[in-house]
Amino acid sequence: MAFYEEIKIWVLFICLISQLGHGFYLPGSYPHKYVVGDPLSVKVNSITSVETEIPFSYYSLPFCKPEEGVKDSAENLGELLVGDRIENSPYRFKMNTNESEIFLCQTKPLSNEEFRLMKKRIDEMYQVNVILDNLPAIRYTKKEGFYLRWTGYPVGIKVQDKYYVFNHLKFTVLVHKYEETNVAGVMGTGDAAEMIPTVGNSGPGIPGYMVVGFEVIPCSIQHNAESVKKLKTYSKYPSAINCEPTTVAMSINENEPIAFSYEVSFVESDIKWPSRWDAYLKMEGAKVHWFSILNSLMVIIFLAGIVLVIFLRTVRRDLTRYEELDKEAQAQMNEELSGWKLVVADVFRAPSNPTLLCVMVGDGVQILGMAVVTILFAALGFMSPASRGTLLTGMLFFYMFLGIAAGYVAVRLWRTIFCGNQKGWVSVAWRVACFFPGIAFLILTTLNFLLWGSHSTGAIPFSLFIVLILLWFCISVPLTLVGGYFGAKAPHIEYPVRTNQIPREIPAQNYPSWLLVLGAGTLPFGTLFIELFFIMSSIWMGRVYYVFGFLFVVLILLVVVCAEVSLVLTYMHLCVEDYKWWWKSFFASGSVAIYIFLYSINYLVFDLKSLNGPVSATLYLGYSLFMVLAIMLATGTVGFLSSFWFVHYLFSSVKLD
Repeated sequence: MAFYEEIKIWVLFICLISQLGHGFYLPGSYPHKYVVGDPLSVKVNSITSVETEIPFSYYSLPFCKPEEGVKDSAENLGELLVGDRIENSPYRFKMNTNESEIFLCQTKPLSNEEFRLMKKRIDEMYQVNVILDNLPAIRYTKKEGFYLRWTGYPVGIKVQDKYYVFNHLKFTVLVHKYEETNVAGVMGTGDAAEMIPTVGNSGPGIPGYMVVGFEVIPCSIQHNAESVKKLKTYSKYPSAINCEPTTVAMSINENEPIAFSYEVSFVESDIKWPSRWDAYLKMEGAKVHWFSILNSLMVIIFLAGIVLVIFLRTVRRDLTRYEELDKEAQAQMNEELSGWKLVVADVFRAPSNPTLLCVMVGDGVQILGMAVVTILFAALGFMSPASRGTLLTGMLFFYMFLGIAAGYVAVRLWRTIFCGNQKGWVSVAWRVACFFPGIAFLILTTLNFLLWGSHSTGAIPFSLFIVLILLWFCISVPLTLVGGYFGAKAPHIEYPVRTNQIPREIPAQNYPSWLLVLGAGTLPFGTLFIELFFIMSSIWMGRVYYVFGFLFVVLILLVVVCAEVSLVLTYMHLCVEDYKWWWKSFFASGSVAIYIFLYSINYLVFDLKSLNGPVSATLYLGYSLFMVLAIMLATGTVGFLSSFWFVHYLFSSVKLD
């Protein structure tokens, strides 16, 4: 089995590379046409829980298995990385054919280990995820007069110290009928009918159906032991089964088997295929609070505008006063006044650890570029929730190919700091290619050992680790070196002023500069903390995140605010004759990562309070640390590059001898 798993991953790797030259293929982005009686493929995904955040294979529990054996469905790289394991199931549907009281199987008597495992999964509130035509099964529950929507159904329930399993499933498939040969009326576009795959042999004029909804009601039914013994798979149960979700009957006990059954009904719906995901995008608790977000955005834009206006007026006034003076008056002004004009011979003095700064800026450019391109593609609909795993796959490939930009920026900045010296650019480019990916690899490997120890499907297979390393060293590293080569050949940025050999003494400050740097991160955090809640809920609570257009606007706003905050802080430091602005400008905007990490801890304590076990908490904190490191590099890079441009422009505008 492990051998075939490795073969499958290698084939996937080759297919992913080959698809780059054949345009986009988005799974689930086009409809399937079925005729009456066509078989429908029902699949199962990993069982999941918001209490542990550790996914497990569906067949890790004593459920019925398909007669032809368990087979993995085609998965992309993103699905494997997030822990999805989509497999075939024993459930069989025929299009527009209602079936009831279908006996599935009876398991072997539960062993002590299986009995304990079932109880544990029920206690941990694990959900079973069933998929039909790429649609997850949705479940409705009524609470205080309102209907709540959930994806999947629970394994079982505990009532008065007794455990019950949901062994009978009532499926409802919503279908949309059409008979026209031109699909424009169905799709709302001018696409030709040939673009829609047809399942089965459907001639012209035969009505076709599309799956537009998939609902499930789980029930706990006590089957008659004698009747079950005589039944075979897919036989009809001899008596009627009344599926009542409010009552439970099938308790699990050691050394006793469990019988499973199901029923399915088809209902014609007015829902058209492009709208079939609306039910999932309106999940309870995942609605965007537009009024609150827009109010927050207006306050932030207003505040940022005030800061920008005051800042530009102050700088312009200083420059105007300085340039209107004659040379003798300028010399006298320099003697009498203090401020940024007095650090003209030190402002471009090389910072401490310049190579590390160049490496972090290069990696920040790569991460920021990946975020912008990925969110833009997602906002345009190329990475919809129906295209399972494509978001993560796209992020991975965009990150690799943007290694060219990372190498170019890092090497050119390094040459600028050292006044055009080309020696050692290969070392800088190599460090850029290994710094952030190396830290990410260390974090993910540590977390993966925890998942391996738990036998979770969230653990990355060893063969996939090899694929990721090959992608890193065969694509990302060479592209970063290519970018570094172009950066070494490009002309370095000339400083507008000369730097003295003897550094100027920085006057004593009334307050520690690091306090300003730490406090500067509050304004960028204010631009995204509301959106951050929905992103965290999508990652950890299993909710669907879909407002990528708004996320793109928030990202642009975050970039603008980070640039403004860093500019203001750099100007404040120069005004008190502190010319060591390089690292401070980076961490002024990069300090937003500290507040995001604190918010992550707050989310863990108050929103994920049901999360149990040290392994789950360690996984959460590990992934949060990985996220805030990437955010720090991206936002810090925005702050540094904007401050570098500002300082260069500011001292280029001053007339000097």
